[in-house]
Amino acid sequence: MTRIPNPGFGTFRLEGEVLKESVKSALAAGYRHVDTAQFYGNEAEVGEALHESGIPREEIFLTTKVWHDRLRPGDLEASVDESLARLDTPYVDLLLIHWPSPDGEVQMDDYLNALKSLQDAGKAKHIGVSNFTRAQIDQAVDILGEGSLLTNQVEVHPYLQNRELVAHCQERGIEVTAYMPLAVGKVMQDETLKAIATEHDANPAQIALAWIKARGLVTIPSSTKAEHIRSNLAAFDITLSEEEMARIAELDRGERIANPDFAPSWD
Repeated sequence: MTRIPNPGFGTFRLEGEVLKESVKSALAAGYRHVDTAQFYGNEAEVGEALHESGIPREEIFLTTKVWHDRLRPGDLEASVDESLARLDTPYVDLLLIHWPSPDGEVQMDDYLNALKSLQDAGKAKHIGVSNFTRAQIDQAVDILGEGSLLTNQVEVHPYLQNRELVAHCQERGIEVTAYMPLAVGKVMQDETLKAIATEHDANPAQIALAWIKARGLVTIPSSTKAEHIRSNLAAFDITLSEEEMARIAELDRGERIANPDFAPSWD
């Protein structure tokens, strides 16, 4: 089974020279997975940073995502050609549907089969989805077959642990990629995470990332500071005890941060 390099470097809300320097810092630190999306408006800068890093393209696992307004067959393929042009690469390693079509405006079998055709054409090595519910995952597997989807990228952090969805994806052989793993910085003020961090000579963000790793998830933290980028990578060397994992499990409060008006009905 293909493993997605973990952790990846997330680029949501980063742009311009700040983004380019952050991506280059991440690659210099040892990251080999970079995550972007059409919606982020930064694919061109990501592509420039990858080229300027001097690291061979084949050593980098690059993810982008198709926004929900480009899901109609024909338009979806055109949007991916535009993404590849901006990224200045003939292919991405992982191509995701960013959100399921709002209210089913575009039929899932239409856009997933278009996604598969792009993979067959060599424009994406792997395909997957993002923000799909358990029911939508089942529908997607029915359409494309077992083993077709590499990942479902969803919000996971100590305050939204998403256990049922994570377990369902894993049972179906689909990796889960956790976005917003630090709950937009909220973990830094958490007393439980601070206490555990003290035991490991670490910081709360590192504990949150170590917890995600221990659950068998991929994650894509973002930062503009080189020391935080390195610190997030170092978190993957931390091993938490069962007792510490249990304490973090108690932090779950169903706090969903990414919940736009076009989001699916979460199950």
